[in-house]
Amino acid sequence: MAFDGVTIAAIVKELNDTCLGGRLYKIAQPESDELLLTIKTPGGQRRLLLSADASLPLVYLTGQNKPSPMTAPGFCMLLRKHLQNGRVTAITQPGLERIIHIDVEHLDEMGDLRHKTLIIEIMGKHSNIIFCNEDGMILDSIKHVSGLVSSLREVLPGKPYFVAHTQDKLDPLTCGPEQFSAALASRPAPLYKAIYQSYTGISPILAQEVCHRAGLDGDAPTAAFSPRELEAAFREFRRMMDQVQSGSFAPAIAYTGRQPAEYAALPLTLYTNGEDSLRPCSSISALLEQYYAEKNTLTRIRQKSVDLRRIVQTALERNVKKYDLQLQQIKDTEKRDKYRIYGELLNTYGYNVPEGSKSMEALNYYTGETITIPLDPDMTPAENAKRYFDKYGKLKRTFEALSTLTEEVRAEIRHLESIATALDIALLEEDLVQIREELAASGYIHRRGGGKREKVTSKPFHYVSSDGFHMYVGKNNYQNDELTFKFASGNDWWFHAKGMPGSHVVVKCQGEDNLPDRTFEEAAKLAAYYSKGRGQEKVEIDYIQKKHVKKPNGAKPGFVVYYTNFSMMMDDDISGLEQV
Repeated sequence: MAFDGVTIAAIVKELNDTCLGGRLYKIAQPESDELLLTIKTPGGQRRLLLSADASLPLVYLTGQNKPSPMTAPGFCMLLRKHLQNGRVTAITQPGLERIIHIDVEHLDEMGDLRHKTLIIEIMGKHSNIIFCNEDGMILDSIKHVSGLVSSLREVLPGKPYFVAHTQDKLDPLTCGPEQFSAALASRPAPLYKAIYQSYTGISPILAQEVCHRAGLDGDAPTAAFSPRELEAAFREFRRMMDQVQSGSFAPAIAYTGRQPAEYAALPLTLYTNGEDSLRPCSSISALLEQYYAEKNTLTRIRQKSVDLRRIVQTALERNVKKYDLQLQQIKDTEKRDKYRIYGELLNTYGYNVPEGSKSMEALNYYTGETITIPLDPDMTPAENAKRYFDKYGKLKRTFEALSTLTEEVRAEIRHLESIATALDIALLEEDLVQIREELAASGYIHRRGGGKREKVTSKPFHYVSSDGFHMYVGKNNYQNDELTFKFASGNDWWFHAKGMPGSHVVVKCQGEDNLPDRTFEEAAKLAAYYSKGRGQEKVEIDYIQKKHVKKPNGAKPGFVVYYTNFSMMMDDDISGLEQV
């Protein structure tokens, strides 16, 4: 997930293919560290986003516009003065550095042709957008860096522009086999680390890819490899650099399950096994826009649901603790029948016990064994019998009360676990509305807006099986109830992960008496994926026709019972399923 030199090379190629020769039609600064350039080209209008955000610096073409402040910042005004209607004459990258130079020619106030350069440095917290004249002097920058901030380089108007070399790294585009082996041998580190620490513009994921393509363990130290193995690593490294130099990019996002894990401008063969998969993108800009949109969505929903997660986790821990304590108390009542038998035997044989005895031996007519009954010497046999019957009665009442309470607490734990699973499933803020409503109805939180219910816009997931059958997946308990008891008809098929929280999956039979085996398997995969068992190698899935699924009176949302069902073991790989 690194914005490395190879990604920059792919962007530079795309910009040369689409924007070279175009005119800067509009220049906007939507954020303090961000520019949005509109470039008119023969192929149409292009929007180029340049961001020097310290946490997420980016450069890519986008179709989205952004609102600008009413008063443009000074840096934006300076660019408009010099570059408005200027023509883009060159877009270059020095070596494989994370730097882009955009050269623009324009006419000054006197009508003379001038050349300026907009430099975008994508370097993490040191990212910047710098505007220079033809002599390499800085006219201004989106971030000013004084000598008090950096002793290596000042980025201020009137200062000469240069790249501060803070790391002694080699150029990967010009390396040879001897240099490669020597560079790795000089670094006592895992092989993949030695590669990306030795060469400019190589990210950890690309270094791991080199090792994977060469069939080497990237986590093993460099000293563990023979010259022949290092030569194999170099061949793959050289092949990758040849792709970069020839512009043979194949941008793709690597997914683990359904979540984006990495991206690269070159194919990542690392992500082609198990639940990992690669999804090609039409361009590097499309990749970056899609990848960060998905990552931002997941991050944002995690932030939005953090309060709900904390409430659910706190309630869950409290109920689990209560449940464990009640189970221990139930275990303590197991001796109740022993006290009842003691009382009965004392009433039967107690007339033979001498006064002041501390125990009595008697035949237990339930088992045929002789047992010893402890006695209080200060009590008569009848009084001892009454004492044991009192103990029995107390423990019996405790057992009966705890049996009811324990079942209630266990149901509450199952309910909270199902809500926790629903929070894991949620992808959009709208998905949290019904979860919040369910927590409010259960008394865990107060409703927003003076007790008014929030508007529900979230809908169940909708998939189409390979055989054309429509499959629906509830995102939370309310949607599960709605799907099962209002949406599904009697002959539709119902799926659920056995013995664990998860979504109800309904497959519409569409008038067919039965479903194809492949559709059964795909619905079972959905039930496994949208359950607490996600990530396990196999999950047991129960499936049955909806008419056999019942909801007990007073049951929690999403809770159902069924007594005859089929089962299958299924993985949670839904990468091949089409979502509507």
